[in-house]
Amino acid sequence: MSFHLTVSDLRQHDYCARIVYFTHCVGLGRRRPTTYKMQEGLLAHEQVTWLEERRTLHSYGLTEGERHFDVRLNSSTLELSGWLDMLIVTPTEAIPVEYKNSTYDEVGSNHLTQLAAYALMIEEQWGVEVKRAFVHFIPTKTSHEVELPAILKESVLKRLHTIHQMVEHEALPDPTPWRGRCTDCEFRNFCPDVW
Repeated sequence: MSFHLTVSDLRQHDYCARIVYFTHCVGLGRRRPTTYKMQEGLLAHEQVTWLEERRTLHSYGLTEGERHFDVRLNSSTLELSGWLDMLIVTPTEAIPVEYKNSTYDEVGSNHLTQLAAYALMIEEQWGVEVKRAFVHFIPTKTSHEVELPAILKESVLKRLHTIHQMVEHEALPDPTPWRGRCTDCEFRNFCPDVW
């Protein structure tokens, strides 16, 4: 069985594997509820994109580069697709930038997974190695640089395989061990063993 995943699936799997299960195995992704936090995040993304178009690249430590916004990435090899918030292309590198509407001003493992997945697709589509990326936190207006080593990209490939296996066998994964994440989850009503 072959099916296409999104970078959001990878990020969600890192956060709670059940979100991916409910999306692909139960079919709840087609009528996924939109939470208030999701709506606020979309509005914040639109605003920061508008502002970024007018700013210099100083906050990324760059003096030159071309910005591409809302970049559609797709890999038939990885069976993966996604929308990158911004891609900075300089004469020597391509740098993915992801916006986060969070006051928790720290790069998490789910962010690293997301950026490594984007890097793999950029390398395939644009033919350039991606060694670093940025996470821009909208509320604090801070940008954090992260390295994207080969081992992180390899972990994304393993995770893609794990997700494919889970969906193919319709195997319900364990809930996240961090139950605080369940409080605002749009799928919490489908996890009776959590409550």
